[in-house]
Amino acid sequence: MNQQKSMFAHWLRVAGAAVLALSAAAVVHAQNAIESVTSSMQSGAEVIRIDFTQPLAAPPAGFAIQSPARVALDFPGVTNAIGRSAIEVNQGNLRSVNVVQAGERTRLVLNLKQATAYKTEIQGKSLLVSLEPVPGAALVASTPSAFAENRNRDTLPLRDVDFRLGSDNTGRVIVDLANNQVGVDIRQQGKNLVVEFTKSTLPEGLRRRLDVSDFGTPVQLVTTQQAGDRVRMVIEPKGDWEHSAYQSENQFVVEVRPRKVDPTKLTQGVGYTGEKLSLNFQNIEIRSLLQVIADFTNFNIVTSDSVTGALTLRLKDVPWDQALDIIMQAKNLGMRKNGSVLWIAPKDEINAKEKLEFEAQAAIQNLEPLRTQSFQLNYTKAIAIAQGLTGTGAAAGSGGGAGTTSRILSPRGSVIAESRTNQLFVSDIPSRLTQVAELIQKLDIPVRQVLIEARIVEASDTFGKSLGVRLGGGIAGGSVGSLNGSQVFGNAGVMPVVTPGVNGAPPTALTTFTNSNFVNLPSTGVAGNGNAPGTFAISLFNSSFSRMLNLEISALEADGKGKVVSSPRVVTADQTKALIEQGTELPYQVATSSGATSIAFRKANLKLEVTPQITPEGNIILTLDVNKDTVGQATTAGFAINTKHVQTEVLVENGGTVVIGGIFELVEANDESRIPVLGEVPYVGALFRTRTRTANKTEMLVFITPKMITDRNAAR
Repeated sequence: MNQQKSMFAHWLRVAGAAVLALSAAAVVHAQNAIESVTSSMQSGAEVIRIDFTQPLAAPPAGFAIQSPARVALDFPGVTNAIGRSAIEVNQGNLRSVNVVQAGERTRLVLNLKQATAYKTEIQGKSLLVSLEPVPGAALVASTPSAFAENRNRDTLPLRDVDFRLGSDNTGRVIVDLANNQVGVDIRQQGKNLVVEFTKSTLPEGLRRRLDVSDFGTPVQLVTTQQAGDRVRMVIEPKGDWEHSAYQSENQFVVEVRPRKVDPTKLTQGVGYTGEKLSLNFQNIEIRSLLQVIADFTNFNIVTSDSVTGALTLRLKDVPWDQALDIIMQAKNLGMRKNGSVLWIAPKDEINAKEKLEFEAQAAIQNLEPLRTQSFQLNYTKAIAIAQGLTGTGAAAGSGGGAGTTSRILSPRGSVIAESRTNQLFVSDIPSRLTQVAELIQKLDIPVRQVLIEARIVEASDTFGKSLGVRLGGGIAGGSVGSLNGSQVFGNAGVMPVVTPGVNGAPPTALTTFTNSNFVNLPSTGVAGNGNAPGTFAISLFNSSFSRMLNLEISALEADGKGKVVSSPRVVTADQTKALIEQGTELPYQVATSSGATSIAFRKANLKLEVTPQITPEGNIILTLDVNKDTVGQATTAGFAINTKHVQTEVLVENGGTVVIGGIFELVEANDESRIPVLGEVPYVGALFRTRTRTANKTEMLVFITPKMITDRNAAR
């Protein structure tokens, strides 16, 4: 019995020792922590040294990210004893190091300038991470950046602009600079990429638009033009793309490549701009997860006491602001940002607190004393600003006439517009007076003016030709009188002919002939010319003057050219309609409701109506209505009006000229009248027909030239 007791005691002592040994080992393992992180160069390679309180049993698991370039190492059972989560290095290829602890696991993230391979090696209580060397990387310009400062005040010309096809469907725009001191600014503007070369000029041969859509890269067009003392290049890509830019000596290169989509990512992060991170937790407390994000982003996060619960998530290479948004949506949380401090609480709690704040502010506004402040206006009419402040009149826009939907003043506020001195007197609470002052500062500015000149050119070219004949004859009707001072009167259709004397004796009598035209096709002249055709006639008699034959040829050829130039000009302010016209008002009769008639007038005018709009680039958008009316033919109801009208909207550069419309009219006519059969006989048939040919051409063009006025003498 005693032997059994001693054996039992021995086993208890052995078990207790084993338990103590295991507990000690667990305590030692739990106490392992990262003490320091340092970086150095060894044999041309960059080595990051991570010191621990205890040796690691095995190399840590890790992974690398290409974009952004990162290396992540996970250390289970290790804590952060450095005292901070972010370490700035900025040496070699290493930018910074983040040490993030979540529960009993710590992740160490190496933020690199360019992706590269790495190796790990355990040396005692330290872990050595070796980064393979990389060549010089291109500078990624996601924000407006300047590559070089132009130290030369004189403008220098660019040497060449070229486009090359790179690997992986990359479009490379290569610019040869005058020297390596040319300043270059690059920025993304909308869907385009804008590159500006300061203090530079563009030779005439390089001012072109390159259509490179056939290369199959995201780049479609490259437009280079002179803009003041700068050269502006606009690169127009399509689709989902990213870009990088770098400069080597005198050569500047912009690379535009298609954005690669990683199908393993949860989302591509459209609309999120934070640095990317990866999270993989099982049933982690929300408050601990928010602390992980706070350590990664260096933001100060204040969490409400009502934020509770756990969450399981796996996010790989996701922007941190998108990850935070996903977490808050999963737990119905809201966020308010104040500087670098984020306050996170349930949405109901945030809404209730903001509602109380707004109600308190509204109560204060109803009790706050009013102040009166005067504003002197220099360029804008005081009555127009007053209508905008109270939400009435035309200045209220589409807010609803005399309603208060666009009212800027508080319900207790009032405004007085003094037209004689052009002043405003506003009475309201101080916060609204501040808003009114800011509004007036933006509205009371000089408006730019535009000179618009229109040229209406009407040209006409007319040509007409007419040819005709008359052919007739007569038979003698006898003597009708003598020449002894007596006056002889012939009848219609009777042609008197003098009978000559015999052997040189004077004529003794008049013989009459009955004349008739059996071919009567004379020239009709040219329509619109107003001139009578010229004629040539001949009469043939027999020897006894008993019979005669008449032949008359008439012809007319007319050629005319004309041009009418009308040039109305008008000056107006930006986005203000202007009208100038000149012409005649024609009266006409109209019937009234009582049955009587009254006189009304209709205009036949030269009119230019235009509304200019100056764009931010310095171009001008014109809304045009041009009329060129003239008095036409008279009718029983009055004069008709010949109308030429064009109405359009165009975009014109400052000082440029554009043809906004034109009308071309050609009228050709060939008329022929002839006697059947005889008029078709060759050669001889010309005596039995008449021909008229006309060709009238008219053309009208409308030119518009807008010009911004920069001084008082520009409009003269």
